[in-house]
Amino acid sequence: MSDDALPAAEPRPAEPGTPADDGGIETLPVLPLRGGTVVFPFAVVPLAVGQPRSVRLIDDVMRADRRLVFVAQNTDAVDLAGPEHVHRIGTIGVVHHLARSGEGTLQVVVQGMERIRILEFTATEPYLQARVERAPERPAEGPEGEVLRRAVLELIARLVAVIQLPQEFVAAAEALTDPLQLAYLVGAALPLSGAQRQELLELDTVDAKLRKLVEFIQHEIAVRELGRKIAEETEQRLSKSQREYFLREQLRSIQKELGEGEGEEIADLRRRIEEAGLPPEAKAEAERELERLALLPPGSPEQGMIRTYLDWMANLPWQQLSGSAIDIERARAVLDEDHYDLEKIKDRILDYLAVRKLRAERAAAAADGGEGLPPAERAAAEPILCFVGPPGVGKTSLGQSIARALERKFARVALGGVHDEAEIRGHRRTYIGAMPGRIIQALRQAGTRDPVIMLDEIDKVGSDWRGDPAAALLEVLDPAQNHRFTDTYLGVPFDLSAVLFIATANTLDTISPPLRDRMEVMQLSGYTEEEKLHIAERYLVPRQLRAHGLQPGEIAFEEAALRHIIRRYTREAGVRGLEREIAGVVRRIARRVVEGEATPVTVDVAAVEKYLGRPRIPEESLIRIDRPGIATGLAWTPAGGDVLQVEAAAMPAAEERLILTGQLGDVMRESVQAALTWVRSNAAKLGIDPGYFEHKAVHVHVPAGAVPKDGPSAGITMATALVSLASGRPVRSDVAMTGEITLHGRVLPVGGIKEKVLAAHRAGIRTVILPKENERDTEDVPEEARKELRFVFVTDANDVMAEALG
Repeated sequence: MSDDALPAAEPRPAEPGTPADDGGIETLPVLPLRGGTVVFPFAVVPLAVGQPRSVRLIDDVMRADRRLVFVAQNTDAVDLAGPEHVHRIGTIGVVHHLARSGEGTLQVVVQGMERIRILEFTATEPYLQARVERAPERPAEGPEGEVLRRAVLELIARLVAVIQLPQEFVAAAEALTDPLQLAYLVGAALPLSGAQRQELLELDTVDAKLRKLVEFIQHEIAVRELGRKIAEETEQRLSKSQREYFLREQLRSIQKELGEGEGEEIADLRRRIEEAGLPPEAKAEAERELERLALLPPGSPEQGMIRTYLDWMANLPWQQLSGSAIDIERARAVLDEDHYDLEKIKDRILDYLAVRKLRAERAAAAADGGEGLPPAERAAAEPILCFVGPPGVGKTSLGQSIARALERKFARVALGGVHDEAEIRGHRRTYIGAMPGRIIQALRQAGTRDPVIMLDEIDKVGSDWRGDPAAALLEVLDPAQNHRFTDTYLGVPFDLSAVLFIATANTLDTISPPLRDRMEVMQLSGYTEEEKLHIAERYLVPRQLRAHGLQPGEIAFEEAALRHIIRRYTREAGVRGLEREIAGVVRRIARRVVEGEATPVTVDVAAVEKYLGRPRIPEESLIRIDRPGIATGLAWTPAGGDVLQVEAAAMPAAEERLILTGQLGDVMRESVQAALTWVRSNAAKLGIDPGYFEHKAVHVHVPAGAVPKDGPSAGITMATALVSLASGRPVRSDVAMTGEITLHGRVLPVGGIKEKVLAAHRAGIRTVILPKENERDTEDVPEEARKELRFVFVTDANDVMAEALG
């Protein structure tokens, strides 16, 4: 027994007991009882009182007339019961005996006197007090009461034979002539729950109480006799070597007696598995696990593992398809609506959709839509698309647009930082907390067998002692194998051939060659200023207005303001940083609108600097070259193209040596050595003193030394800086270059031309020197950038020097 706390109510001090008024209503202290304890009238009950307020209540009533109200709590979830936590029918009782323990707990013996009804609570502090009225039970009428009394006595005699009750209890019950006393005596002795005891107390007539007792006793006799019968039957079937299966046999006998072949939960799992349409192999495995679950005892730890497994099997989309008929015109409209430019990418996507539509329409087996093609032919028709490009150019959103164009579900699987092969293949079921891999989880999330699954950041998958997730992805992305992809957790094949996989990456260098071979790579380069301006006007500004609760006409960005943000606040290939800056402006204006400023608000260049602060990028981002030994090169990074400065200096030294700084990788260091060898071997042709480098230490440095740099494409830039240093002629400030150099001065092609050219354009460069073999790559450069740039294509390093040094 314990009490429960009361919600704050207006405390009203009162004496432990207030005399009854003329209507039999009086105010008494109330002791809530928990743990299923109910005090019946006429019953003597021992109680343990430990709550401080209950101890005070007992102390107060012992100093008065020892009377109080016992009422059962309707919940045990609270520590201190309030008026809303107790029943309204209880018993007036008296405290007969009190003993204190050393820990502050009271041991009391109380006796119930008569039933009462609580009318209202008058106080909650220092303990509950309430106005109560007596609620005596209506006596039995006619011979029915005597019949019920005798029925109760007969059932008690039968009950004593199956439960441990003293024989004297039967004699005591038979000696009672008052049916009400008999009802409460038997109710107190029976093994009833607290709810059943409270139900018995709340019945208003003696007949109803006796009738309810007959029901309780009959149920108890039936349960006890059935348990004994089951135990006897089970005991007969068991041999000495089968003792360990006693509980399983007993459970089976109980199910047999109840007429149930299996539990309700197992039946529900069986029904769901039937409705899921599992393939034969998967269905056979599910049936085996169902049989195991039916044989396990209720407390077995394996039960939860098997239930979780069967739940996964029942909830996977084995047969559900969501794709509708492909509408090429609608797909074009969706792609144009979601993305600006990217024409080559859009055309390739539409080609893919057209092939799929044509094959589905002309397939011999129209029902399968061409899915019955051999894996090799299906792989040729449905390659795995991999979008590669810097952050913020729209790779992930392209996958969402494809799903919308196909009217398929879309699921994203983030692979960045995944090092455990089990994240792809799933964990073994023997481990605690085992789950399927991310591919199966994505299918369950999508709810269909043919979603578009975006494998995001596939270039950032790593490997360690837990395995190589990239190797596990080989099976997932290979159409010749993925129609029978077996997740380790499921243990049965799942057909992934209907899934459209799309991968994204910032760079191809870190993707394993076998995995890269299974994908069709589509390069997404950075945007020009004009493209960023159109994207901002058509997509970014409207999206940020919606995100900040503003209407389309409430803010208007001037074109000059957007150009100012692009030029002076962001330097990136994509538009993610641009959107953040636009969001910063919109937030400030949204606050002003809330403060009462009139709309519409026009954002000009001055407003941009007011809201975003001082520009972070200089007006002329290219560092002016005002001395020999400095050259401007172009580099490719996962975040797009970039402009870098290469500096060279020479100093007297005891012995000739080459010093390289700036976090240069091995390939880049070798490029410097090759460039220096070419310069020294062609010194006379280049107008350099052949003895210039003798007894000197040559130091080559690439600024931004905290950023690692590597690759051969800075070869001609290194050579130009060295020639400029040795000849004393500065390099032209408006020239940037890229290309690999050989020991004999040949200029070899390099990659990332579009990104590098766009970086030069952003930096204000006007002349770009490129290898002759990269001439075709400039066709990918947007027209507006090509118009403002002059390209010089070279095959020999001497041509580079002629252009860069004049």
